[in-house]
Amino acid sequence: MDTLDCMRAFVAVAAQHSFTGGARQIGISTKLASKYVARLEERLGAQLFNRTTRSVTLTDTGQAYLERCIPLLDQIDEMEGVIQERQSELAGPIRITAPTGFGSRELVQAVTPFQQAHPKVRIEMLLSDYHAPIVEEGIDLAIRFGTLQDSTLVARKLCDMRLVVVAAPDYLAQHGEPGHPRALATHNCLLLLSAAQPDQWKFQTDDGVLTVQVNGHFRANSPRAVAHMAAGGQGIARCPYYTVKPFVEAGALQLLFADQEAGPLPLYVVYPPSRHLTARIRALIEHLAQWFQSAEQNQWAP
Repeated sequence: MDTLDCMRAFVAVAAQHSFTGGARQIGISTKLASKYVARLEERLGAQLFNRTTRSVTLTDTGQAYLERCIPLLDQIDEMEGVIQERQSELAGPIRITAPTGFGSRELVQAVTPFQQAHPKVRIEMLLSDYHAPIVEEGIDLAIRFGTLQDSTLVARKLCDMRLVVVAAPDYLAQHGEPGHPRALATHNCLLLLSAAQPDQWKFQTDDGVLTVQVNGHFRANSPRAVAHMAAGGQGIARCPYYTVKPFVEAGALQLLFADQEAGPLPLYVVYPPSRHLTARIRALIEHLAQWFQSAEQNQWAP
């Protein structure tokens, strides 16, 4: 039984706090993951995990071993990446996390040609509307919108996204079209909870940045949910442009205050600073940067 396989199983189980989750992460059975970890503990003569029926937690020895395992495995992956570069063929796993709505469509569209060009790269896409701890979860790359909260991560900007205000023609016919951003305070506004300040909408006016306090009867952490509610005539929404673009083009939503949009929403790919980027991960980062900065994708930008 290869020691590296045992170490990879140990790191995955530690990241997932579960033998089942760790096994799933590296594509093996739970039984094999348990066997790998048991063999590693036998080899080391030390217990790495405290096991109960409900949880799997690291012992102090296990935590110390984990802190040394991760950079070692990263270096091995990096060496393998050098060989792959010389062979001009990329292979191996990449775990990437992204917001659910953006990941299920826009990111899939971006990743598809990369996967077609490199069929031996195995991409595992973990979609969630909360920021997963990428080091602890064993994630290679994360796609993040807006101001980055974790200053310890390395970030590469992919593009800027318009942040637009929209409403359905039916809603405007019934409630009137606001003539000034301040008038939004009297409308039913649909709030995006994943925004930094969901009830404070900013606009660029001749007098500088204007912040309008808004409120409404619907809130969601998914921008697509907010966009669909707006398209249904239920209120005025402020969303990233990619979520409302199909509705705007179909006439189901109308842009408001397009000439007073505040600063755009930046889109980043981030990764841990301690992570030695393998050839496949570097290649994916470059591909994503080119994809989202392309002329076709820049229709999202101001």
